[in-house]
Amino acid sequence: MPNSHHLSIRHLRAFLRIAETGSFTRAAESLHQTQSTLTATIKQLEQHVGLSLFDRTTRRVILTQAGERFMPQAKQLISDFDTAIGDLQAISAHQQGLVTVAASPSTVSRLLPKLVQLYKTQYPDVDICLRDDNAAQLEQLVISNDADFAIAASHSQHPDLEYRQILSDDYGAVLARHHPLSDMPTLSWQQIAGEPLIHLSRDSAIRQQLTEHIPAFSRPPGLEVSTTAGLAALVEQGLGITLLPALAASTTAFQNLSFVPLNAPAITRRICIITRKSRSLSPAAASFLQLITEYLEHARLPGHVRLTRE
Repeated sequence: MPNSHHLSIRHLRAFLRIAETGSFTRAAESLHQTQSTLTATIKQLEQHVGLSLFDRTTRRVILTQAGERFMPQAKQLISDFDTAIGDLQAISAHQQGLVTVAASPSTVSRLLPKLVQLYKTQYPDVDICLRDDNAAQLEQLVISNDADFAIAASHSQHPDLEYRQILSDDYGAVLARHHPLSDMPTLSWQQIAGEPLIHLSRDSAIRQQLTEHIPAFSRPPGLEVSTTAGLAALVEQGLGITLLPALAASTTAFQNLSFVPLNAPAITRRICIITRKSRSLSPAAASFLQLITEYLEHARLPGHVRLTRE
């Protein structure tokens, strides 16, 4: 078998470009290589692994079964390599570059606008990209190096990720303002037992946490919606109540509704900084994280949201 040192990142890039385009000709053009050079590169890779990675037809090049299996691993290797080089370039550029933050929708709307403003004042040459999604997708963005870090509820305790709790977020009932229970200072679970519940979809961390604690959430919902905006509209229409953490309930979508904290038992969401293990942050991302820590020490947080010091 050929020595592994004969392989390089260009072999992986060549493999992925051909897989994406389905053509040696188009892949060679996009890589600014001759087709013969690209063909020789793939031949070296196939000879090294002892397997054909592509089936060639007169019209298209398609992945073999071995190629299909290798493709996600090749993507991850390229991603790791590009991230490592990007980190070095960020150092040499004196904190110029891009910081990508993945966060829950409530964090994006309630916490990040002020943080972004403060950060851009200090580092105007650093671009910022905010990505909001459900908890599972936020974790995946960090794992795949598509985000420097995430601010989100702890979801899966993935072994490749580190979770540092920064906030505790109490759950409560969200009700229409004309609801008989809307003026209560707190509510017990028994008091809302007979109320029709409107659920967020099962891919949300909120729904999953409630399912773990409240048996009613494990049953098929009478009404389910995938967005908080839709959830707020249904509650305001008087179709039922919903249960949310205080930070989510403090967003603009719920401004015309009432939030009443729940007790007996109280349930709290852990909001964490999520980073990938064994990966150093770029100076730009590290400075953003430092700003978050400093800001939260003195920030005026929504009611029933508390700073956590670990």
